[in-house]
Amino acid sequence: MYPEKLLAPGETIAFELKPHWRALLWPAIVLVIEVFVATWAFFAFDNSIVRWIIVGAGAFILIWQVALPFLRWLTTQYVFTSRRIIVRRGLLTKQGRDMPLSKVNNVSFEVSVMGRILNYGTLEIESASDDGDLVINDVPNVEDIQRKVYELHELDDSRRRGRGNIPE
Repeated sequence: MYPEKLLAPGETIAFELKPHWRALLWPAIVLVIEVFVATWAFFAFDNSIVRWIIVGAGAFILIWQVALPFLRWLTTQYVFTSRRIIVRRGLLTKQGRDMPLSKVNNVSFEVSVMGRILNYGTLEIESASDDGDLVINDVPNVEDIQRKVYELHELDDSRRRGRGNIPE
């Protein structure tokens, strides 16, 4: 959950997302295969040096192909507020990008065949700023999110223009 203390006064969180769960499919497959192969190899050899090599290789693969992708998924956050879009990533070092809703020109999405089956896609938010477009991959329910971002943009535009009583 995104910390409320990092929001501007009057800014509220509309919704938060993580990347689609399909990002965890490959690490799960690797984990199952690795456990099977490493266990078989460990007990197939009586030599303790070979066993240590198997344990070391297994630990390396476990960290590189299972733990790191899981931690990347866990530490990636897409936050949509009443005033901006926030993308945060990072394990040890953090990367972040904020895009004010006032700079949004267009919101579009792309869904591949696999995305249609698993219900995810790429969200592209065109910006009027010099920072360029914001492309967010692996967005679950991307068509709904595109519509919600457009609605947030319209509400923010109404708030900035002072039209009506727009709830914060």
